[in-house]
Amino acid sequence: MDFSLSAVEARVLGALVEKEITTPEYYPLSLNALINACNQKSNREPVMNLDEDAVRSAVRLLNDQGLTRFASTDSRVGKYEHRLNETFNFHRHEIALLCVLLLRGPQTPGELRTRTERMYEFEDLESVHNALNLLAKREPPLVRMLPRQPGTKESRYVHLLSPAAEGQPTTAGLQGHPAHAATSESGESSNDHIATMQSELDSLRSQVAELQRQFAEFRKQFD
Repeated sequence: MDFSLSAVEARVLGALVEKEITTPEYYPLSLNALINACNQKSNREPVMNLDEDAVRSAVRLLNDQGLTRFASTDSRVGKYEHRLNETFNFHRHEIALLCVLLLRGPQTPGELRTRTERMYEFEDLESVHNALNLLAKREPPLVRMLPRQPGTKESRYVHLLSPAAEGQPTTAGLQGHPAHAATSESGESSNDHIATMQSELDSLRSQVAELQRQFAEFRKQFD
């Protein structure tokens, strides 16, 4: 198995994995829900603005590689699901790490531990390192450690499902974004809080949209 995902395919795959774990009651995802998940402004790096054609094309390519499929449900709306567990037989902590790497690019073990909390709670940094080592020792390897950047204490890890992943900007310190270069520690904390609120708002919007869809289908039965 030698995968070479585009940035859009990686985003679609990561979004499917994330929503299965964090909002299982709304999974598998309809095309509209998947588009919204891909374009979230929180917990994504970089933020994307994908349209229906881009997401549909990415799903088709992922289907061809056996990483996603059209889900069999009672809903009249077509839905999609990932097949990573079938392909790799992941443990929960492994798929949580890979999901965050797919959605946010190269990150340090410390960042990964914080950002995977909604999907899996690592006891300490050592357990994060152990899980990363498991992913790195798979055949083929799924992650690798990048050379440590000057002035940093921790090395970053990158997933290997996409050849472009190493070139993705990282949210660590927001160094790659001039508009945020002078952000203070208190400002970063505020941004994290806003990001969390935005994530919760996105989730609520998806839930409301799904409830509206279900209610519309229910009314059709009496029309």
